[in-house]
Amino acid sequence: MNSDPVERVYSGGEWIAVYGAGYVGLSLVATYLRRGLRVVCVDINEARLSKIASGSLEIVEDDIREAVEKALHEERLILTSNGVEASQKSVIKVVTVPVYIDWETKDIDLSAIESVSRVIGEGLKKGDMVIYESSMPPGTTLNVARPILEEASGLRAEEDFLLCYSPERIYVGRAVRDIEENYPKVVSGVGPRSLEAVSKFYSMIAKKGVVELSSPTAAEFEKLAEGIYRDVNIALANELAMAAMKLGIDYYEARDAANTQPFSHLHLPGPGVGGYCIPLYPYFVLRRLEEYGFDMELTRLARKINEAMPSIVTGYVDDLVSKYGVDRRGVKVCVLGAAFRGETDDTRLSPSHEIVKLLLEKGYRDIVVHDPYVKKDVFLEELGVVLTNDLDNAVRDAGIVIVATGHRMYRGLGLSSILDKAGGKPVVVDTVAYLDIDVPYERLIILGKGSL
Repeated sequence: MNSDPVERVYSGGEWIAVYGAGYVGLSLVATYLRRGLRVVCVDINEARLSKIASGSLEIVEDDIREAVEKALHEERLILTSNGVEASQKSVIKVVTVPVYIDWETKDIDLSAIESVSRVIGEGLKKGDMVIYESSMPPGTTLNVARPILEEASGLRAEEDFLLCYSPERIYVGRAVRDIEENYPKVVSGVGPRSLEAVSKFYSMIAKKGVVELSSPTAAEFEKLAEGIYRDVNIALANELAMAAMKLGIDYYEARDAANTQPFSHLHLPGPGVGGYCIPLYPYFVLRRLEEYGFDMELTRLARKINEAMPSIVTGYVDDLVSKYGVDRRGVKVCVLGAAFRGETDDTRLSPSHEIVKLLLEKGYRDIVVHDPYVKKDVFLEELGVVLTNDLDNAVRDAGIVIVATGHRMYRGLGLSSILDKAGGKPVVVDTVAYLDIDVPYERLIILGKGSL
């Protein structure tokens, strides 16, 4: 039998198992399927698997949906909750399960990584390859995953099976293109054989090629550094935007000019940082470095600034409410945007959630959230807050309007249109500077613009 797992899946028609049917997992599944490979998709959530099988799972990206539907028809995709059998059936196993965090203590929860490693290990065979793609604290592949795999299988990494780490580097809404076309694939292995195999595997998928790192820990750190870079720069943008408001100037005007200098890349401000990536990555590194007695002060401060933004936004609302005598208990509040970022339906750790929660704590009762993409939001449901896809109904009779997400449909939306829909003089807070201020209006705060 050919001992090369890459040749076995590409030329021999053997199976790849992807553990985790979330956004990252399905993106990788689609990418492998588009390359003509056979995939077992594993998830403990059988209801989710059923939705995928029936085509009822809402998937934003056409590339993912089309690849899954085509492969199911061709019987090149198996959906299962039995991870051991999937490991036994497959030659390459790819892990995309999440790492969790306790937001009160900031403790890192690796239970999903530990569990899936044990399951894979129970079905692991000589000659197989395991690739971790989950974003994880530095050292997790070597110090957590490897011992579990070896204990559960009785095999040795690099000698009997190949063990690699290759971080996902995707942007929600264009994941398949990011993997196939936009970025090189960062790869690493526990030894030269593992590194050679994972490089070969992804060289056949990523048109930009691969970037080989010296160790899984270096690759884990690289991925987190990408997110921390963005978090720190968004915090800087938020601080500069608020400083500009104190000075009575336009941050966006200054930003555009500053970014004509090639060493300046000022980011956009906003109501906070959401999604299940950037808010977590700093803590993955902060908690790991605590073991070495090293405090990353800048990283910690950036997190503090970005986590404070929803409170700052609701503070702007309170300022306008107090100034113009609005009754907070009787007023209707319209929040435009539930997703954490524009042009996605992903609401995980969305700043909008925190804004709504803070508004309720401040005594605002009648809150409606509009989003063109989000059809269901459990967080809002549990708070008793209405979610709608109807913009006119959301804004109608609103006394407070907050633009919280940069969806394309909000860009250029005329302030006059908001006023007409509301049917009065609402106070308006635009956290992403998307509204077209086409009429003079005093009851308005735009993050980064005007006096404060």
